[in-house]
Amino acid sequence: MKLKNIVLIGFMGVGKGTIARELIKQSGMYGIDTDDLIESMQNRKIKEIFEIEGEPYFRALEKKTAKWLEKNVKKTIISTGGGFFKVKNLEEIGTIVYLESSFDGILKRIYAQPNAEQKLAKRPLLKDMEKAKKLYDERAVAYKKKAHIIINVEEKTPQEIVKEILHAIK
Repeated sequence: MKLKNIVLIGFMGVGKGTIARELIKQSGMYGIDTDDLIESMQNRKIKEIFEIEGEPYFRALEKKTAKWLEKNVKKTIISTGGGFFKVKNLEEIGTIVYLESSFDGILKRIYAQPNAEQKLAKRPLLKDMEKAKKLYDERAVAYKKKAHIIINVEEKTPQEIVKEILHAIK
């Protein structure tokens, strides 16, 4: 495998963290999550950052994180937050893999989780489903434009998805 990072993008709840963990297992690479990095840097949860500081502040933290990733991280699986794809230096960070799913497929995936309520509560932008659907529609096009590789994840196991990713990267 190349020295490049693999950057997973996609709408919130699509399974970026789950796929990252499976990729780590199968590839032997390290993995990090941009939301976890931001929470560590701020010593508080994303939800709290959104509630207290607002979305523009959070997006500025994403930009700071992206600059750090570009300069310091190699051969790593990077799972990103749903809006992280907007950072200007994304292409410099690594190979961008868009995990594609319909909005209904994402909701179905979240509701199938045993901790579905926690998963929903953790995502401030999913509070209003009408707004969330509109945001999904806007982002779906942008994700495709940013991606080097597009993998449809609906009705597939994490193992199947990872196999497709690794095949596409080679």
